[in-house]
Amino acid sequence: MADTGVAPVLETARLVLRPHRREDFADSAAMWADIDVVRHITGTPSSAEASWSRLLRYAGHWSLLGFGYWVVEAKQDARFVGEVGFADYRRDIVPSLDGRPEAGWVLRTSEHGKGFATEALTRAVEWADGALASDETVCIFDPEHTPSIRVAQKAGYDHAMDAVYHGEPTLVMARRRPERQP
Repeated sequence: MADTGVAPVLETARLVLRPHRREDFADSAAMWADIDVVRHITGTPSSAEASWSRLLRYAGHWSLLGFGYWVVEAKQDARFVGEVGFADYRRDIVPSLDGRPEAGWVLRTSEHGKGFATEALTRAVEWADGALASDETVCIFDPEHTPSIRVAQKAGYDHAMDAVYHGEPTLVMARRRPERQP
């Protein structure tokens, strides 16, 4: 497991992945309140209260587990693009995810289609390969959420199983860490 505490800052050619700050609340809450963002995630826009709880949960993951979510920020102008990272939600999903870190990402609607999700997830997965104790990470989807499935595939995730979550069919994809070279 990674050291517990605060998220490290990661960079890509166009993005900075950084720890959440209290000041990110408005951008995060606006993103999670957008029906086009949540259509294939929860199907219901988040209230400000739910978004505040999510922000606190992100910080708690880093503090207690040594992994969590980052804010995705554009290098060009430091604008809020979205969020990416890993979590252990202890989901009541059948079959179980067995405590494997779950990758996730969400971007503001205005940032869709620019390759940012793939770029951010790929960098997060590279970090996970060196930092997480688990040899495997997973991600879950509405089976009809084709754009996110393609992002996962580009980052090395493959179909692992079909599951049921909250009574709905759910696609589980998994990615094994590449063998470490001596």
